[in-house]
Amino acid sequence: MTKRTIRVAGIAVALLGIAAAAFTLLDARREQLPNAIVWGNGRLEADQVDIAAKLSGRVEAILVAEGALVEVGQRIAQMDTAELMAALDRAEAETALAQEQLAEAEALVLQRESELRRADHELDRAVSLVAKGHIPESTFEDRQTEREVAAATLRAAKAKVNTAHRSIAAQEAEARRVQSLIDDTRLVSPVAGRVLYRLAEPGEVVNAGGALVTLLSLEDVYMEVFLPAADAGRIAIGADARIVLDVLPDYAIPAVVSFVSPEAQFTPKQVETLSEREKLVFRVRVRIPPDLVRARIEHVKTGVRGLAYVSLSPSLDWPETLNRRIPPELFE
Repeated sequence: MTKRTIRVAGIAVALLGIAAAAFTLLDARREQLPNAIVWGNGRLEADQVDIAAKLSGRVEAILVAEGALVEVGQRIAQMDTAELMAALDRAEAETALAQEQLAEAEALVLQRESELRRADHELDRAVSLVAKGHIPESTFEDRQTEREVAAATLRAAKAKVNTAHRSIAAQEAEARRVQSLIDDTRLVSPVAGRVLYRLAEPGEVVNAGGALVTLLSLEDVYMEVFLPAADAGRIAIGADARIVLDVLPDYAIPAVVSFVSPEAQFTPKQVETLSEREKLVFRVRVRIPPDLVRARIEHVKTGVRGLAYVSLSPSLDWPETLNRRIPPELFE
């Protein structure tokens, strides 16, 4: 046997010894648990949020690095706005033109109203004169026609005013639409989280809906475990829970049950034994309160494995081993 083989064998024996000790300690803890506590293994998870471009275009800037923490409303990226700014200028110019056309139409209405008043006056005189025989019937009919033409011309002028008002409203709506698109080029974070991936770089052209950055939301950090029907059926939404991470086995994180699957499923492959994988179980989500996550947001990392313990009784007194909080000085 070579020295390298002996070294590898020694490391393997040591790892097996550590694993055996850990399982022995874990089994000892489990034996001390009250019957009203059920548990399962899992890992910390959080929802992923894609920050995507609303329209296709060129990326002007990506303002965060992978791994960086971001707050709600923090600017993540900026898309190029040159084309949209030109469209906004055009919409504003057309709005100004429509306002000038409105002013002209309103002035024309005043002129047509004056013409109608004159036509009314001439028609009134013609009625009196034709009754007295001072003017022929044809002249009276001419005055009637002139009055009708003046009224029709006024209606047409007023219609132009209405058209100008609608044109202004349409151009103003277009300007608001373009401004909204310009606002959407400023991509901000909707959640407090950590940058998981940068999917684009400045200068790249992305399609509409293309993701630029993927965030890991730290507003909803949880662990999912799979429990038998006999246990899952007794768990209430909002039930008290504890999470013990493998990296901090001496401390427990307070949590609550936020979800119990209504449908049974096969146990996932990460469950160690085949006999357990063959059983039907229910997925249970245990969520860490957001205020606790925010207090330690710099140290929250998904993927960390551990155990989730769930209380089946609202009056349960947790064992001392599951009531130890992580001391603040541990992270100082």
